Amino acid sequence: MRDWEDLKATLIAGSISRRDFLRRATALGISSMVAGGMLSNVAQAATATPKKGGNLILGLHGGGAGDSLDPASYTATFMQVMGQQLMNTLLEVDVTEPNTRPSLRPALAESVEGKPGAKEWVVKLRKGVQFHNGKTMTPADVVYSLNHHRGADSKSGAKAYLATVTDIKATGPNEVTITLDSGNADLPYILSDFHLLITPEGADFSKAIGTGPYVLENFEPGVRLTAKKFKDHFRADRGFVESLEALAISDTTARINALVSGSAHIINRVDPKLAQQLASNKNTQLFEVAGGAHYTLPMRCDTAPFNNKDVRLALKYAIDRESILKRVLFGHGKVGNDNPVPAHDPFFASAIPQRPYDPEKAKFHMKKSGYSGPVVLSISDAAFTGALDTAQIFQDSAKKAGIDLQLDRVPADGYWDNIWMKKPFSGSYWEGRATADLMLSVAYKSDAAWNESFWKRADFDKLLTAARVELNQSKRKQMYQDLQAMVVDDGGELIPMFNNTIDAGSAKVKGFVPSPSFQMSSGLAPQKVWLDV
Repeated sequence: MRDWEDLKATLIAGSISRRDFLRRATALGISSMVAGGMLSNVAQAATATPKKGGNLILGLHGGGAGDSLDPASYTATFMQVMGQQLMNTLLEVDVTEPNTRPSLRPALAESVEGKPGAKEWVVKLRKGVQFHNGKTMTPADVVYSLNHHRGADSKSGAKAYLATVTDIKATGPNEVTITLDSGNADLPYILSDFHLLITPEGADFSKAIGTGPYVLENFEPGVRLTAKKFKDHFRADRGFVESLEALAISDTTARINALVSGSAHIINRVDPKLAQQLASNKNTQLFEVAGGAHYTLPMRCDTAPFNNKDVRLALKYAIDRESILKRVLFGHGKVGNDNPVPAHDPFFASAIPQRPYDPEKAKFHMKKSGYSGPVVLSISDAAFTGALDTAQIFQDSAKKAGIDLQLDRVPADGYWDNIWMKKPFSGSYWEGRATADLMLSVAYKSDAAWNESFWKRADFDKLLTAARVELNQSKRKQMYQDLQAMVVDDGGELIPMFNNTIDAGSAKVKGFVPSPSFQMSSGLAPQKVWLDV
């Protein structure tokens, strides 16, 4: 809504009063909760002065007994967020002002410059950065850390991003050169990926020795992680609290209760149906933003019956997306179209028609497939907030298309180890990525470690590789739009909705700026916020 975007910009600029802002927001049909949250976020960001001290407690979804401190192993939110408190990437995708697009910023690198053709990139490192063990960071540490994800046996989610890298070497006292077999204009964004954290050369990853603002104290996989402030951190604008405690809380209601009771200061993945409860509580606040986050129902294209395109299309037409948006997200998002690239991306394929709920088309494709048996969906709310409700709505809408969708309700504990990428049809979620190429590369390229639908097309891979090196922006845009068309038409990902990212915090929490790129302020919230106590 362009008028709403203009109104928010006016508020951020400080050229409108609170009363006029609320009056005009109401006239545009914006709820008081959303408008009030916007006022709160802007006021907080504009007037707050960081305070130091205190113990920050986080209640995070996505922890499991199989969690590891090795950055290559991160698959869910708990470690994706906490790993970034202990270690740093070379660059960060960060947002510093409310309702602005995230931007790429220096972290351990002072600069990353590409040579003509984008096949060779020179990384200039920040000088004098200390690891937790007292060692000064060198180019050898960076080379070691990046190569950790490139090995033949690597299961890292970042392996696909680095597949075109042919060499990483130190080329100066504070310089690393990365060489690719073909150009890639998105390499700087790749270096911000939460897997590509820098550790000392030869480091034991179980010790999580990094350069982050917090030093690991204790880690109980699937239970908690504690850390204390690193006194020699290289940034004065990070790490305000004295210590962190992150609790792995998979149950949505339990996270809400932890926040309301004061057992946690910040929680992630707030259930939209409970958002109003927190917004109206004077002791809590919402941090909500729309972005690239989306919920998915991946179908394994290497397993019957999902190896049949018509079965996949039948299910895509058999899901009532509008009903799910209304009854599961309560309007906190938008309808999906089986395309992981969000509408705000400059390469978004806006010409692809929205796939409707169409029982007759679903019947047509299922009959054409020749398959007539039941379809089993293994699901748990561990997959995404409201996953069980989504599955129930899907079951009802599929029934009208003559499809027997059976729900295999599985335990939340161990979901990411035992169900995701194991069962033929399950639930999943994505935070989105900074560029279309990063999203398509990490989840749709044939050899991607997180290709959760096991969809493989050589022509897709070839075009994706070619799009990275195309310097003509008009041609490049068309190539990415063609890639999205392939995914929508043929892919194994059923994407019913894009969900707003909704985190929440105690009224004591200050400095939290929601990011459209990733929950928990791009995963950086624990080191950017402070406690007003």
